[in-house]
Amino acid sequence: MTDSPAAADRIVQTPGRAADSILLRAVRQAGGWALLLVLAAVGSVLAQVLLPAVVGGAVDSAMSGRTDDGRITACAAVIAVFVLCEVLADLAAGRSSAVGTAWLRRAQLAHLLTLGGRVTARFNPGDLTARLIGSAVDAGAAAEAAVWAALSILPTLTSVVALWLIDPWLALTFLVGMPALVLFLRSYAQDMSVLIARYQKVQGAIAAGFVEALGGMRTIAAAGTMDREVERVLRPLPELSGLGHGFWRAQTKVAGQSALLVPLLEVAVLSVAGFGLAANRVTLGEMLAASRYAALGAGVGMTAMLLGRLARARAGAGRIQEVLAEPAMAYGTGVLPPGPGRLELRAVTMRVDGQVLFQGLDLTVPGGASLAIVGRSGTGKSLLAALAGRLTDPQAGAVLLDGVPLPELSREELRGAIGYAFERPALLGGTVGEAIALDDVTETDRPRLSRAAEAACIDAFVDRLPEGYRTDLRGVPMSGGEIQRIGLARAFMHQGRVLVLDDATSSLDTVTEFRVSTALTTELAGRTRLIVAHRASTAARCDLVAWLDGGGIRRIGPHSELWGLPEYRAVFQPDGPADEDRSDGASSKPAEVGA
Repeated sequence: MTDSPAAADRIVQTPGRAADSILLRAVRQAGGWALLLVLAAVGSVLAQVLLPAVVGGAVDSAMSGRTDDGRITACAAVIAVFVLCEVLADLAAGRSSAVGTAWLRRAQLAHLLTLGGRVTARFNPGDLTARLIGSAVDAGAAAEAAVWAALSILPTLTSVVALWLIDPWLALTFLVGMPALVLFLRSYAQDMSVLIARYQKVQGAIAAGFVEALGGMRTIAAAGTMDREVERVLRPLPELSGLGHGFWRAQTKVAGQSALLVPLLEVAVLSVAGFGLAANRVTLGEMLAASRYAALGAGVGMTAMLLGRLARARAGAGRIQEVLAEPAMAYGTGVLPPGPGRLELRAVTMRVDGQVLFQGLDLTVPGGASLAIVGRSGTGKSLLAALAGRLTDPQAGAVLLDGVPLPELSREELRGAIGYAFERPALLGGTVGEAIALDDVTETDRPRLSRAAEAACIDAFVDRLPEGYRTDLRGVPMSGGEIQRIGLARAFMHQGRVLVLDDATSSLDTVTEFRVSTALTTELAGRTRLIVAHRASTAARCDLVAWLDGGGIRRIGPHSELWGLPEYRAVFQPDGPADEDRSDGASSKPAEVGA
């Protein structure tokens, strides 16, 4: 589910069955702790229910001069059981919440990682962070909220039974006021569900703006727009404040209603009990017990708090469900046959935001060939690179590697066959070596690691570090080019049959870019290489060039041949003239790339 624009963005749907299913699964993860919570909570409620009767009996025994009939001991025992159950319930609730929260966070993170880059097209990173952290905490507390909310009706039911056993008129008097209490609580629960759902959504919007501002700190500082950015990020604060006041009004409303009705109900029960005492139908101890049962049965404050917590848990689960509802990429179980890395795109069609980027695109790259992908901004170069390694799937058509459609391959087989290097690589791991190897570096890995680093021209930089490849990654200041070269080394270390470079040399200086390109055409010549290129020099070093334009491949051939076309040369000129001559239109035939 995505955030709707304009006025529709104000409409908040309360969580439904899917969110409740998430909560149930989170509760199940707690296992024995959830069971202990249920048992301890039941014991606590039963002790509360028994206590007025036991205290009343002890009072009657004392009034009659009988102090050795065990009722005072029974009273002490019930209090001890109540205290023990409360302690166990608090312990079990804390553990259940921790287990449930951890499971919800793992489930979200694992699912997000299967979605790949398309997840950021549906959710802002800041909002995702809020869901991963805050919403998981709210939903993780579902076990405690659900158990206590479900048991909150037990004191009311048992109070009615106890009052009936003391005197039926007491129970009937109490029941007269119950419909009003039920209506109060129902209205409160509905109000809180809507308010909490909206509150969490606005919190996510503030988190999204904050993450965006963090990512653009240098630009903000250079432009001197700090005040404007603060205003932009905190723009939802008035709405958040309004929602907070809404919480206060809802709580004040139910508190005021209960403050009016509950004392009247207690006075009515005590008045009837007084008449019963005068008529010898009720003892003094039973009258005392009746007053406690009236207060216990009409305890709106605790029930309202529990309903609020349950509403918060359901709202959090609803936000988590929106993430989990995004369909993950499905993988097959197939494996690749031996082959050189022949890559085929057959009749591929892709539309992005209503714009056709590829319409029936056909391309064949024989194993071992190096293909530069060039084109103006917006022609789909990075999209083609993503399709080649199944970072995304085509809306129509198919992508095959050595004759096998990519969706038929298992995740391990696919990722082992195709490696990537990106313009802005994410450096993962604790050390520089782990960032390149994407794993702990063993002695058997070191020769391959060194060769990859040398090919990416990052070996001299690593040698200057205090501990070489073992240097803590967080303490290493790096330029954009150095980060990019570590990403290249990681791709070069990959042993797959296809290597895709998505503008992965854009931050390198001319000399370094030449050395990396030389490695691509010599040491890595046995692999199929797709290189998104913005520099003419990069395209010139590849076997052939695929020129993207107009929803397909306009021309394909060696760079030296294409360079004679003015429109092709204009692709590499930042301020070049618009490409209007389409006499050499996109080919309708499959493009066969020869080495």
